Amino acid sequence: MDVSLFDYELPPKLIAQHPLSLRDQSRLLRLRRNGRDFKAGQFRDLIEYLEAGDLLVLNDTKVFPARLLGRKETGGRIEAFLVRHETGEFDANANRSLWQTLFKSSKKVRSGQKLDFGSGLIGEVVAPSGCETGLLALTSPVGVPVMALIESVGHMPLPPYIKRQPDLLDRTSYQTVYANGNASGAVAAPTAGLHFTSEFLAELEKKGVEKTFLTLHVGPGTFAPVRCDKVEEHQIHAEYFQIPELTLTRLAAVKKRGGRLIAVGSTVTRTLEYYAATGRTEGLCDLYIYPGFEFKLVDALLTNFHLPASTLMMLVSAFAGHETIMAAYRKAIELEFRFFSYGDAMFIEP
Repeated sequence: MDVSLFDYELPPKLIAQHPLSLRDQSRLLRLRRNGRDFKAGQFRDLIEYLEAGDLLVLNDTKVFPARLLGRKETGGRIEAFLVRHETGEFDANANRSLWQTLFKSSKKVRSGQKLDFGSGLIGEVVAPSGCETGLLALTSPVGVPVMALIESVGHMPLPPYIKRQPDLLDRTSYQTVYANGNASGAVAAPTAGLHFTSEFLAELEKKGVEKTFLTLHVGPGTFAPVRCDKVEEHQIHAEYFQIPELTLTRLAAVKKRGGRLIAVGSTVTRTLEYYAATGRTEGLCDLYIYPGFEFKLVDALLTNFHLPASTLMMLVSAFAGHETIMAAYRKAIELEFRFFSYGDAMFIEP
């Protein structure tokens, strides 16, 4: 299957560079799987599309300021982008932690190289695996958690298509309102969830729409370009996930009563379908979904508009049908919807 099938032309002006002042004032495109009945409206119209007994599944991962700017012992500058904790999950109170890291430096990093990121946060390159990648050990003064210093000196990792520097507003805007402080570890937001406010979630609950949570720490692979010509040749990045027992109970209950399981975002979709295929509730998820995939759990999907020729375009095409998705994107462009992380949303129903 050719990757070019998932490409499309997007006017640059439609790439959202800033969040809306009110999260739930974004727009929503409603469509049916394998259909052409598109309805454009507001995100809050979602309350009319959901039914009592539906279950919203949300990714409660928290984006952390993963970009560290530091100095080498020689005085040269270096940027370390913390991709994922080596063990997937980590102790937020630890004074030492090991990270898979992308480096940006004028010279190749060396094993044993010491880096100073300020405020007492010290790094040591443990095992470089290439010019730009390797393992980085971070240590902090005794009694000061490494994660606390990362939060203090780090910078929010905005996507590369946002052509501006992060500001203080991004610390909260590029974060879902239900992000779990104990589930910090994502380097990109689960953007379908950015549209929800606490008040709107309460309105949905009052209607009888239930919600539950899982965690998948979104990695930089969500922005990684597909560099091969054939869809099947691409290698997707693995990301740490964890599904609580309470969520498993609620998943079983909604299926038993005949309710709909609504995945909020591609990260939730991949996690749920990985669980359905393997039975695993924690570990590294490397499920690659493209057309031909058979969904076992997810009934409906809330998602943002994705990069051309990306794995996320392939996922939504697998769920809704390739022709349906390409037609929906043409409609969204015609109506000048806002695209990507800070953009608008679509709701795909059975």
